[in-house]
Amino acid sequence: MDNRVKVVLDSKEMERALSRMAHEIVEHNKGVENLALIGIRTGGVPLAQRLRERIAAIEQRVVPVGVLDITLYRDDWTRLSNKPMVQKTEIEFPVDDMDVVLVDDVLYTGRTVRAAMDALLDIGRPATIQLAVLVDRGRRQLPIQPDYTGLAMKTSAGEHVNVYLRETDGRDEVVVVAGEGG
Repeated sequence: MDNRVKVVLDSKEMERALSRMAHEIVEHNKGVENLALIGIRTGGVPLAQRLRERIAAIEQRVVPVGVLDITLYRDDWTRLSNKPMVQKTEIEFPVDDMDVVLVDDVLYTGRTVRAAMDALLDIGRPATIQLAVLVDRGRRQLPIQPDYTGLAMKTSAGEHVNVYLRETDGRDEVVVVAGEGG
């Protein structure tokens, strides 16, 4: 393996982190009565589905899961592409008065989460919005903090965090790559 690449979560560690996060979500919300999970495209979607499975095993009740596309809510979309790839938001339940947990793979600057909150509030008015992230890499530009975290770590601007998920990449692993732009 390239010496610039460091594995920070292997598949077993990722599974344990998601199980812990599911327990914390249930405990914090005192059950799942009013709970919904919404994955932020793309990495947050399979993680939200995995959290739903774990929560169902704990509570014997399946919570709704939605998919949120934030492309047009990003404050940097014009920098990313002249023709942004807008995908579908799929939330087939009312979010009004729900305790919504936004799920994403990596929290970095906070801009993705800000965009997700804007998009969610255009859909409805949740009772609460909570945030679950697999990796919090620090270096925030906005005052946004996760409620549930799989792994919190400090990274430099020159490092990049790559999350590989079996649903999209065929394996579960989180690596930090040195020498790439953050």
